[in-house]
Amino acid sequence: MSSPQFSSLRAMAPTISVGVNAANMMKLGSELSLLEQTRVELVHFDVMDGCFTPMLTVGPPFIKALKTPLLKDVHLMIEEPLEKVDAYVAAGADIITVHAESSTHIHRVLQKLGGMENANDPSRGLIRGVALNPGTPLVVLDPLVEEVELIMLLGINPGWGGQSFISSTFSRIAEVKEMISARGKKILVCVDGGITKENIADMAEAGVDVVVTGSAVFDGKDPVGNARFMLDSLRLAKA
Repeated sequence: MSSPQFSSLRAMAPTISVGVNAANMMKLGSELSLLEQTRVELVHFDVMDGCFTPMLTVGPPFIKALKTPLLKDVHLMIEEPLEKVDAYVAAGADIITVHAESSTHIHRVLQKLGGMENANDPSRGLIRGVALNPGTPLVVLDPLVEEVELIMLLGINPGWGGQSFISSTFSRIAEVKEMISARGKKILVCVDGGITKENIADMAEAGVDVVVTGSAVFDGKDPVGNARFMLDSLRLAKA
C-alpha cells in the first residue's frame, strides 16, 4: 500500500528536486525562501563522505538545522550506510536514496529503511530510493525492486564538477521503466546530474518523474526564474 507521501510525489510528477549544495551557503536561508516562492516542493541534499566520492559535503546536523516546508530529499553518496541511515532519518529526511554500489548488504539497508518512520510526521511515510552510477549494470536492480519507491539514475559520475550529461542515460531510463512495468510496480524514476535548461524538457519526454538540478537553478542570478523555467519546461514537455 502506497504511503501518502509517495502518492503526493506521484501526483506532482514530473517535478524538480533542487540541489541545495549549489546555493550560496552564506545566504542559505534567503536562498531557500526564494525557492519557497515557486512551485518547487523538494530540496535535494548531496551527502558525500570523501570516500565513496572524492568530495566531502554535508551531514545530518546540516540537514536537521535547515528549516523549510520543502520536502527533504537526501541522496547518500557514502560508504556502508547501514549504521548511518538512522541519523539522516532523525534529521528529517522525507526521501533517502542510497547507492547500490555503496554497501555489501544494500538489500539490508533498504529493508531497514522500510521499517523506519518519517521523523517529521510518521503518517506521511518515508520514501526509499536506490541510486546507480552510470557504469553500473541495471541488472543489480532486480532483487531491489520490491524494497524501493524510487530509482535514481545518475547522468554523470558523482563527485566531479563540470561534467556533461551522459547520453546513454536515456536508454537506461527506458530500460528501467520497462523493468518497473514488467514487475507491475509503482516506482518513481529520478535522474540526477548534468541537468541544464537545454535538456530539462528531454527528461519529461523520457518519462522521468523527478529531476535533480542544482546549478541550473542556483546560478547566482535568478533562482526564482530559473526554478519556474525548469518546472514549466518539464510540464509543457509532458503535456
